[in-house]
Amino acid sequence: MNVTQDLSFITLITNASVLVQLVMALLLAVSVMSWTYIFRKMFAIRSARSQTEEFERAFWSGGNLATLYQDATSNRRKGAGQTGALERIFEAGMDEFNKVKASLGHKSAGDSAALLDGARRAMRAAYQREMDALESHLAFLASVGSVSPYVGLFGTVWGIMNAFRGLANVQQATLAAVAPGIAEALIATAIGLFAAIPAVVAYNRFSHDVDRLAIRFESFIEEFSNILQRQAR
Repeated sequence: MNVTQDLSFITLITNASVLVQLVMALLLAVSVMSWTYIFRKMFAIRSARSQTEEFERAFWSGGNLATLYQDATSNRRKGAGQTGALERIFEAGMDEFNKVKASLGHKSAGDSAALLDGARRAMRAAYQREMDALESHLAFLASVGSVSPYVGLFGTVWGIMNAFRGLANVQQATLAAVAPGIAEALIATAIGLFAAIPAVVAYNRFSHDVDRLAIRFESFIEEFSNILQRQAR
């Protein structure tokens, strides 16, 4: 019973050296942060996907572009959560198209290239902003997934060193003498893996989802540019 009590997780953590405890605390804090970003990113990507699908249905249903533009402008004024990423890209392109068309006036019929270039640049700028928002915190998850096991391993190595150094004060070296110290040290590696594995899985999944959204955004920009080109003529 005493051995079981001595080798419990709480006892091993409290009896670990100060440096190993600091490593464990750091890994636990990083794990909490990564889980926070995981849930936030999961909801953000899910919302972006549903809003993109909703706008694509409205856009390709054959509705009037002016009506869609007015709805997008109205939704944006109501709040950032009312519009999706693809809708903001559409609004940026349509807004620039209308501005350039108004500035050219009667010359717009013969200067379709200026209309199209302005709209494409505006949509590309909006696309970059949306992608930057979708990719935020992914680098943190990648860093946690790659670095946490090594941080935990550092704590393990340090703890094992202390365990074997303690054998110098023992007349008879046995496994029971070093088992608690080694167990204390291995907890650091376990916590490091606990922080790293979810971060790696989430990073790979979110990167795939963001890439899929990026392809849909780029395809829409090209298709919408063709529509604007026909209107400019």
